[in-house]
Amino acid sequence: MGNITSESIISDLRYLQLLSHSFPTIADASTEIINLEAILNLPKGTEHFLTDIHGEYEAFQHVLKNASGAVKRKVNEIFGHTLRESEKKELCTLIYYPEEKLQLIKASEKDLDDWYLITLNQLVKVCQNVSSKYTRSKVRKALPEDFSYIIQELLHESTIDPNKHAYINVIISTIISTKRADDFIIAMCNLIQRLTIDLLHIVGDIYDRGPGAHIIMDTLCDYHNFDIQWGNHDLLWMGAASGNDACMANVIRMSMRYANLATLEDGYGINLLPLATFAMDVYGDDPCEIFAPKLNFSDSRYNEKTLRLITQMHKAITIIQLKLEAAIIDRRPELGMGNRKLLHLIDFERGVFMYDGKEYALRDTNFPTIDPADPYRLTEEEHDLMEKIHASFMNSEKLKKHMRCLFTYGGMYLVCNSNLLYHASVPLNADGSFKHVVINGKEYWGEKLLKKVDQLVRTAYFGEDGSDEKAFALDYMWYMWCGPDAPSFDKDKMATFERYFVEDKSLHKETKGYYYTLRNEVEVCNRILREFGIDPEAHAHIINGHVPVKTIKGEQPIKAEGKMLVIDGGFSKAYQPETGIAGYTLVYHSHGLQLVQHEPFQSRQKAIEEGQDIKSTTFLVEFNSQRMMVKDTDKGRELRTQIEDLKKLLVAYRTGLIKEHV
Repeated sequence: MGNITSESIISDLRYLQLLSHSFPTIADASTEIINLEAILNLPKGTEHFLTDIHGEYEAFQHVLKNASGAVKRKVNEIFGHTLRESEKKELCTLIYYPEEKLQLIKASEKDLDDWYLITLNQLVKVCQNVSSKYTRSKVRKALPEDFSYIIQELLHESTIDPNKHAYINVIISTIISTKRADDFIIAMCNLIQRLTIDLLHIVGDIYDRGPGAHIIMDTLCDYHNFDIQWGNHDLLWMGAASGNDACMANVIRMSMRYANLATLEDGYGINLLPLATFAMDVYGDDPCEIFAPKLNFSDSRYNEKTLRLITQMHKAITIIQLKLEAAIIDRRPELGMGNRKLLHLIDFERGVFMYDGKEYALRDTNFPTIDPADPYRLTEEEHDLMEKIHASFMNSEKLKKHMRCLFTYGGMYLVCNSNLLYHASVPLNADGSFKHVVINGKEYWGEKLLKKVDQLVRTAYFGEDGSDEKAFALDYMWYMWCGPDAPSFDKDKMATFERYFVEDKSLHKETKGYYYTLRNEVEVCNRILREFGIDPEAHAHIINGHVPVKTIKGEQPIKAEGKMLVIDGGFSKAYQPETGIAGYTLVYHSHGLQLVQHEPFQSRQKAIEEGQDIKSTTFLVEFNSQRMMVKDTDKGRELRTQIEDLKKLLVAYRTGLIKEHV
């Protein structure tokens, strides 16, 4: 067994004895070695990277269903000129939305059995293509139980063989005659979708702005293979779910700002009635004009009366948020956020904001719940309201389920196949060195900083109630949303107060950290990659989201000569006027790295009824001259280790150090 020594076997004997329970005989261990060696020589699975989805669930789900255009490309490759363009479009739509498309076809198709026969044969061909880079075992595990045996037979038998041709036709004919064609088509389409994306990376910001973050989380919780790098908006919701009232107020404010109540009310059952009642009582005669929700980017489902109420609720929660944040700032002076306490700088009599020796006109001067003598004190009604909101967040079972998913599959960063994934930044100094950030009296920077804040995020949710560690971590969750040295934010301030209340836009400016300009430099990117244990020469990349790439102004997502890929292209409709597009997907398959630029998605309904796919443009970022195999990936390294251990077990069996369990 090569250079396996008896000493190495003896030193690993306890582990090998445990391993022998899974592979009790020489035959079992040998079979597994053969299987793993074969897997190493398969093409690597396709990874998809998405970021800044911001609740746009229809576009998100469609990109998963069409695999960023990969399904369409495969249909074109397989059928070429043997099918009309309209027929290929119909087949693609069926693969994306099998249940809905079947209903439309059955209502119009005159010879349904013939359609079934043709379509099932087409789906088998597509399925054979997308399953070809996986082992039979992996494909088998992905199969629906009801049709597992039949699909295996169809996938692994060739229609070219005349003896098998009749056999396959009989299987398909029997599926149709037993009235199982619909269920079988749905199963095949779902299998094609599943096999086209092997691993999904969500590089942050699932929440806020769009209407369906909870629907995206439902999709992810059931997805076969994925990970999440938390974004600032995700961390805000995680802070709210952990019990931070300032985070709760921010979450509600964002929902009001974009007239998006669906995630809070329909998704998580958060009771907003107490806030509505409070807002009507306090702001019933206030036009609250500056708090009118942003509706220019989407059709609103709300009538004028409801929008008026949302506007009042928006103002009410914003004032409460500013007071709650001040309490954290007072409680944690070490966070250095004192300059974000601004209510005491208002001259309430004259209706002006006094800042840095200058006067600024206010856009709104009606503050019925603020006591000028004690501006940060919650009124009794505000206090009672927050208690109700707090209870509603903490008792939401659906929110708990989604948070468990975010914690289980998420983190501040991920290293995968020489790619470094994080949502926003690694704070830097002006010279490109890592910024040292003090947390609880200790300095952290680079990878250590991201590891530390990851630990704090988990402590905030899972820590022991009443402990000092949990109390600090809970406050730090708010800092992660808007703190200057937070890697998830990294700006000098979040100008919430100024943007709402101050007319002069010079105070609205938020200055980004040095990272956001220095990431254009190759050497800075290489330094960051080395910090996280990645060899910059090994086709390595940093993959970011967070800051929308303004394609409309000529900005490019590929920076630092390809070392840095910023893939926030505006999934959120709120950003699309700025970006000019509707998001990017990064696709990493065995042939290389591709960036897919998406046009706005019309609707699920138009996709089903009219076959309207997302129009996508693909750019080649990196091409592998030799096809990348599993042995070239992180998974390959794991498999090599397993093979080495199994070889040691074989030697232990053959030398009698461990007896076979026959």
